Amino acid sequence: MTTSTLPRARWSPFERYRRSLWLLTSRDLKVRYTTSALGYLWSILDPLLMAAIYWFVFVKIFNRDVPGQEPYIVFLMSGLLPWTWFNGAISASTSAFTSEGKLIRSTTIPRTIWIGRLVLSKGIEFVLSIPVLIVFALIFGAPVHWQAVLWIPAIILQAALTFGLGLIIAPLVVFFRDLERVVKLILRLLFYASPIIYGLNDLEKLHLTFWGAFNPLSGIIGLYRSAFFPQDLNWFDVAVSAGLTALIVVAGILVFRRTIRTVLKEI
Repeated sequence: MTTSTLPRARWSPFERYRRSLWLLTSRDLKVRYTTSALGYLWSILDPLLMAAIYWFVFVKIFNRDVPGQEPYIVFLMSGLLPWTWFNGAISASTSAFTSEGKLIRSTTIPRTIWIGRLVLSKGIEFVLSIPVLIVFALIFGAPVHWQAVLWIPAIILQAALTFGLGLIIAPLVVFFRDLERVVKLILRLLFYASPIIYGLNDLEKLHLTFWGAFNPLSGIIGLYRSAFFPQDLNWFDVAVSAGLTALIVVAGILVFRRTIRTVLKEI
């Protein structure tokens, strides 16, 4: 007898968690796409427009010509698409508990699922946008290298990082409502502090290359970019990102466990 044919009472805790997570995630995706005329296109329209704007400003107006970052539109998109996933999930986590308080209180499923479904739904949108990046790479002549296999650990690392931060942010927003606006400001600053419209090597002029590696997104974006720009991969950055991600996940679990009972009373 397979897992799918087992009665609900005999499902393992992991199976219940997995099924509940997928149920909520698929619900989010269906609501998002069925209520919109453009549907899937909205998930890629924002990063495409941002990439077009930055490309026009830096390439056409300022004549940006940096060796190792051409074609620049592919360089941009390989950083903007992961950022869109990260930014969307973190922004949504600020209202993960406050927007559906009654439903969260009335269910017995682990409350971490309400963070996990945001990470997963935004992650699925990111995966669905990958073909668009590949099309741009083909159009502009950016070769795809074997380092494309590193997208797998990059996705795992980014999912863990986003999940860990969500575990910290979601419960704290319940107690400190102003934190929602603070997170938006931090995300805006983090965008320019991350190697998205530039590479870490560009920080050499300011002698900030070493410190730039301590942004956990730096190594992750380097893994993504290595598929098209292998010289952009620095294993020190990746190791730092992995270490910081592990710390953030542990901190997120601790914060979540200490606050969830009070959160359920507040929402």
